Amino acid sequence: MDSIDHCLHVYFSDMMLSDLEVDYESEKNASMVYAALAVDKELQPDKVKRQMEVSNGKLIVHFEAVEARFLRASFSAFVDVLTLATKTIEEFGQGMEL
Repeated sequence: MDSIDHCLHVYFSDMMLSDLEVDYESEKNASMVYAALAVDKELQPDKVKRQMEVSNGKLIVHFEAVEARFLRASFSAFVDVLTLATKTIEEFGQGMEL
């Protein structure tokens, strides 16, 4: 569960884009983290959009923002909560059920 790949894509359009992929090595763990994070909606949905999915034991997150500063703030806040959820899975995950 230690593999976090982040790739920031910047295009010459009006939107700033970023993708985050976290390999939990199990569909169950990735789904638990997804369920924990899906309830937190973006605070400024008119400025930042976030899409999440689980695929092959990985949590895949796509961000789009109107400005780099909104992308950075949203991404940073998301990673803080993601880190907490991941540590919870690592600590208690074997016996946890959704």
